[in-house]
Amino acid sequence: MKITIQNLGALKQATFTLGNLTIICGSNNTGKTYATYALFGFFDSWRKIFTIDLPDDNINQLLAEGVVHIEVTQYIDHAQNIVDEGCKIYAKHLPTVFAASTDRFKDTTFQVVLDNKDIQPASSFDWEIRVGNAGLFSLSKSKESTKLIVTLLVEKETVKISKDAIRRIISDALKDIIFGHLFPNPFIASAERTGAAIFRKELNFARNRLLEEMGQTDKNTDLKDILSKEYQDYALPVKANVDFTRQLESIAKRSSFIEKKHPEILADFADIIGGEYTVTRNDELYFIPKGKKIKLTMDESSSAVRSLLDIGFYLRHMAQPGDLLMVDEPELNLHPENQRRVARLFARLVNLGIKVFITTHSDYIIKELNTLIMLNQDKLRLKRIAEQEGYRVEELISSDKIKVYIAEEALVKLDGSSRKTRCQTLIPADIDSELGIEARSFDTTIETMNRIQEEIAWGIE
Repeated sequence: MKITIQNLGALKQATFTLGNLTIICGSNNTGKTYATYALFGFFDSWRKIFTIDLPDDNINQLLAEGVVHIEVTQYIDHAQNIVDEGCKIYAKHLPTVFAASTDRFKDTTFQVVLDNKDIQPASSFDWEIRVGNAGLFSLSKSKESTKLIVTLLVEKETVKISKDAIRRIISDALKDIIFGHLFPNPFIASAERTGAAIFRKELNFARNRLLEEMGQTDKNTDLKDILSKEYQDYALPVKANVDFTRQLESIAKRSSFIEKKHPEILADFADIIGGEYTVTRNDELYFIPKGKKIKLTMDESSSAVRSLLDIGFYLRHMAQPGDLLMVDEPELNLHPENQRRVARLFARLVNLGIKVFITTHSDYIIKELNTLIMLNQDKLRLKRIAEQEGYRVEELISSDKIKVYIAEEALVKLDGSSRKTRCQTLIPADIDSELGIEARSFDTTIETMNRIQEEIAWGIE
């Protein structure tokens, strides 16, 4: 899957491919977070913005005969067109994603190009629409068939649902069959997550804004006008973080596939943060340090504990194979050793089938990933080093699973131009199976520091 963006924040034009592990490095204010937020917004909203038009004949046949067979391949043939139209709609939706003025995105484009080999229908699909305890419709597709079978489960005379609603239901099913395996379910930990952990109960954006406006109204103001407004002063990923932390009590009742099948990962994560999170029945969030009989609130806990809160709850209660875990600056508030351990955690998640997307300023994370790449070879010497240094086989990662991009200025041939222009973009970094990732944005700074220190230590008066 290839994503191309134009005129998005600092990024004039950039193209990147989503890998199993995707990394964007670069200096501050180079467009890393813009690319991350835009991608999250797309994956979060594609079901709403994609349009699949169904002919009236399908709906009429369902209501008349109680069943209709819809050929899925006729829509697969137009999958890229459906995506293209959805991307145009999404580009207009970007001001809402970033909670910014429309003028800032008037020239922005967002394009997703699918790999033809990946445009295949899901092998099977089952969905039942119920009203109370009664089934209304069933929608199913078997592994052997290319047809979606929609069946009316009640007498057609008793159906109290509009044709438009039926059309939307069938359209949603077709979207999941065609695109559900292509677009992962995203979970994001934004750079603002530390503050959200402390003020999770106070941060109810919509309610606070609504109460503020209601308190400023006069007698002639129609409250319906206020209630019908959309209140979003924060970017969608930040709002998603706040909503997540505010629902921890109900989230804590779920179990991820990691908790069920790979508890050793949770044990390693507990070592990284030095304890465990817990939520009481009264929705009180605490951190329990390892080996101690005390409970700390979030404002009493370390910044590292707050920084990893979202990721910890996601791993234990939400994670499923095929997800996309997006982390803006995972190194926030972490000691270099824990930055290395987080890199190893990401590699394990990738090997378990969770895609990971990060932006980072951390040379420790990149170098640790390099170690995992270089050790992932069938050589006795490397196996001995891995064993001596405590690396596990499940932490090692293949270089072909990783995509790395450097956010920087470069000569780019802009669409519609015959000449290259120097502008902000994303440049793919070289990744070698024996040498790892060439992250020159870090290397230049490290080399400069080494040169200065060598001059101080060994320079001649």
